[in-house]
Amino acid sequence: MLLVAMVGGTFMATGAQAGPGGHQHGHEAVGGKSGLGKIDLKGWAQAQLKSDRTRHDKPRPKASATSAAGLSTSAGQATSAVYRTGTTAAATTVTRQASLTQAVGAAAADPTSALVLYDTAGPYGQLGELYAMGVANLAGHFGSVTAKPVQQYTAGMIGSYSAVIYIGSTYYCCDVPDAIPAAFYQDVSTTTKPVIWMGDNIWNMANAVGVTQFTQKYGWDPTTSYFEDGGSVGTVTQVTYRNQALTRKIPAGQDGGVLRPNVLTGPGYPAVTRLAEGLDSSNGHTFGWAIRSSNLTYLGEVPFAYVSESDRIIVLEDLLFDALAPATPARHRALMRLEDISPDSDPTELRTMADYLYSQKIPYGINVIPVYTDPKGTYNNGVAQTITLAQRPKVVSALKYMMARGAVLMDHGYTHQYSNIANPYDGVSGDDFEFYRAHVDASNNVVYDGPVAEDSTSWAQSRVTSALAAFTAAGLPKPTLWTTPHYAGSGSDYKVFSSNFSARLERSLYFSGTLSGNSAGPNTFLGQFFPYVVKDVYGTKVLPEDIGNYEPEAYNNHPARLPADLIASAKANLAVRDGFASFFYHPYYPTQPLKDTINGIKALGYTFVSPTSL
Repeated sequence: MLLVAMVGGTFMATGAQAGPGGHQHGHEAVGGKSGLGKIDLKGWAQAQLKSDRTRHDKPRPKASATSAAGLSTSAGQATSAVYRTGTTAAATTVTRQASLTQAVGAAAADPTSALVLYDTAGPYGQLGELYAMGVANLAGHFGSVTAKPVQQYTAGMIGSYSAVIYIGSTYYCCDVPDAIPAAFYQDVSTTTKPVIWMGDNIWNMANAVGVTQFTQKYGWDPTTSYFEDGGSVGTVTQVTYRNQALTRKIPAGQDGGVLRPNVLTGPGYPAVTRLAEGLDSSNGHTFGWAIRSSNLTYLGEVPFAYVSESDRIIVLEDLLFDALAPATPARHRALMRLEDISPDSDPTELRTMADYLYSQKIPYGINVIPVYTDPKGTYNNGVAQTITLAQRPKVVSALKYMMARGAVLMDHGYTHQYSNIANPYDGVSGDDFEFYRAHVDASNNVVYDGPVAEDSTSWAQSRVTSALAAFTAAGLPKPTLWTTPHYAGSGSDYKVFSSNFSARLERSLYFSGTLSGNSAGPNTFLGQFFPYVVKDVYGTKVLPEDIGNYEPEAYNNHPARLPADLIASAKANLAVRDGFASFFYHPYYPTQPLKDTINGIKALGYTFVSPTSL
C-alpha cells in the first residue's frame, strides 16, 4: 500500500473481498506502488544512471594527499546516531506558494518555518512539484511551509526560515544545465540554519563553493561520491534507522540509484554521523543512506517512489524533527477505526465490536456510509436497492450504542459508489469509488482514470450536503471527521471536504499544479499517507492512517495483510519519535484478528487515542 508515493494513473490499488452476504468491499488504501501512467520512472532512472556514469568518467584534478575512504563497509556494521528530546515547538501558519492557511496546533511565540525548494527543469521536471508537495505536507506538521522552484531562490532567503529542504530530483548534468542559483549554493555553505538535502546535485554545490571548502566543513566529498558501488548500481533493499530495519522495494529498471557518500578521514576533517544505514544486497555492503555533518543533513535519494508502510520514507519523516522541532520528546500513539459501516451492516456485528473495544478502553472512529445503494441489484437478485440510515433503526441503535462506548462518528462519503456503473467493480456502496473514476485492467491492477465527469465544487458539496442530511434524518449528530471513499478525489473535492469537516482521516492524492498552477495533467498526482497529523497543501488538517488494514486474502496483486504485518509496520514506525500507528478494520471480519492486532500494537508501547483528541 502506498506512501505512497504514487505518480500517474496505474496502480495496484484498491481491492475487493467477500463480506457478509457475498458483498464485495473495496479497500481504502490507494496502493503500494508508484504508478507510471504519467511519469516515466523507468526513463527517469535511466537518465539518472547515465548522468552519474558521465560524471564518474569525467577527468578530475589529481586528488590531494589527504586520505579519502568511502563510507561503505561490510554488512551489519552498527549505525551511529544522535537524538534529542525535549518539548515540541508549535507554529501558527502554513504558507504555500500561492495560499495561506492555518497551521496544525496552537500558536507559538516563535513559529517554525520551512523553505522547500524543488527542481522543475529537464524532461522529468514534473517530479519536483510532486515530491515538494510530499515534503511540504510532512513539514506542515511543524509550522509554516513555503514551497517554490529552486530557480526562484534569491540571496539571503534562507535567513527568513527555520530550516531549508532541497529536493534534488533533476540530475543537472550533460544535456540538462544546472538550474540552481549560485546564491543558493553560497547561502547553504555559510548558513547556520539546518539544511536537509535529498538526492541530486550536492556535487554541484561542492564545485560551486570549492571542494576544499566543502570537505573541510562537512568531512565528505560529493564530487567523488557516486551511485555505483563495486562497479554497478547494485540493489539497495533495506535502510536501518533507529534500530528499525526499513524496506526499500524498487522494481527492476526503475531504481535511479542512491548516492554513496565518500567520507574523508585524516586531520582537519570533521566527523560525519551516519544517521541511517543502507544495505546493498547485491554485495552485502552498507553505507550512509543519510548522513549529517555540521548543519547539513544529506539523504542519498528522494524517498517518495515505491513506498510502503514500513519503508525508508520513515527516516525523512523523523529527521524533520531534528530540523524543525529538535526538542520533541518520544511519544507513540495509535488510532483505529471501523470501516465501511452502512445501513446494510449487521447491527449484531457492530455491537460485538463495540463490546470488545469498550472492554479494552479503546476509543475509535466509525466510518459510516449514510446511504447504501445497489443500483443494478448485484446482491439483491437483480432488483435495484437503496437503503438510508433512517430506514434501518437497528443499525442506528447500534451506532448510538458504539458512540456511548467510545466511538467517534465519521462520514465516509454519501453512497461510496458512483452512478449505476462499475467503478471499478459493481456500482455497490462500499465497493466502488465515489469521487474518482477507475477500472481494473487485464493484469488485475486498478487503473485510476481521473475525476468523475460531473466533478466540481458544487457537485462535491451536493454529495456532502446529502450525506449530512441522511445522518440528521436518522437522528444522529453531524460528523466532524471525514474519510474520502477509497481515498480518491480531485483537488477541489478535498477542499470541499475541508470546508465541511474539521479534519480528514485518510491517505490523499496531491495533484500536479497545486503549487505551481501548471498541471501536467488531471491524473498526475502523488499519493501520500502520514505518520502524524499534518496541515497539507490543500490547507486541510489530515489525521494519519499509516499501517493499512487487515486483509486475509490477496486482491488486485496485493498480498494478504495479516495482524503480524500490521504489527511489523507499527514497529517500523517506532522510528518516528512522535508518530502514530493508525489502521482500520472491517467489522464483518471476526473479532480475533482485531484482538491480535491491538494486543501487538499495545505490546510495542503505543497508547490508543481518540481521533477527536487530535
